[in-house]
Amino acid sequence: MTINRKNGARLAAVGAAAVATMGFFSVGAANADTFVPLPGGTATETLADGTVVTLHLTNESANVSASLGSTPLHRNVWVSGKASVNLQGNPAKTAYIYPGYILACQVDFGAGVAGNAGASVTPSQLASGTASIPASGGANGGITLGPGQAVDTAILDIEMPDAYGSEIHWGAHYFQGGAGSVGWSDVSLGVNGCAGYAQARSYVKVEVETENVKSTVTLWGQPFSIG
Repeated sequence: MTINRKNGARLAAVGAAAVATMGFFSVGAANADTFVPLPGGTATETLADGTVVTLHLTNESANVSASLGSTPLHRNVWVSGKASVNLQGNPAKTAYIYPGYILACQVDFGAGVAGNAGASVTPSQLASGTASIPASGGANGGITLGPGQAVDTAILDIEMPDAYGSEIHWGAHYFQGGAGSVGWSDVSLGVNGCAGYAQARSYVKVEVETENVKSTVTLWGQPFSIG
């Protein structure tokens, strides 16, 4: 399945989800027009019914480009990656993969605000990978991010009709069985209004329901500078 975002980024959905945990300040600064290869990661979790869920984040990278607004308050980054998930023991009756990024402006490290799709995180939660990630929401290519703010933005923007035929947007890739994955390529994320140093960090949230249990696993990518 191929999904096209309105901003022209192509999302290829093929099969599962991902996980990575690293320190918030572990990547060096990335300047404008700088390609940043990212290591991705893997995590394995055993659910209450014995199902083993393995998540992978691969082919992750970021390309930090010149400010679209031509001012120090504007940042732009193009992100790519692939999330995949595999289940052993019991297949998934339903499973959803939610990929996205948290963007943070770190002038005031102690502040926290409400972000996109209902996320509410502080930079310290973002650093430790304990931020709360919402279960739904569509892609958001441009956000306003002031000092001390950390905001969630989804990668997928899947259009579908609701029960009444109206258009709705969904930020997850659905699959059943033992495996699923979703990829994104050159998705543009824009930040406006950040007066200081800014970082981004990917995440993949996976909701899995088997015959006996329903559980959620979140994988965090490695943080990187966006200027």
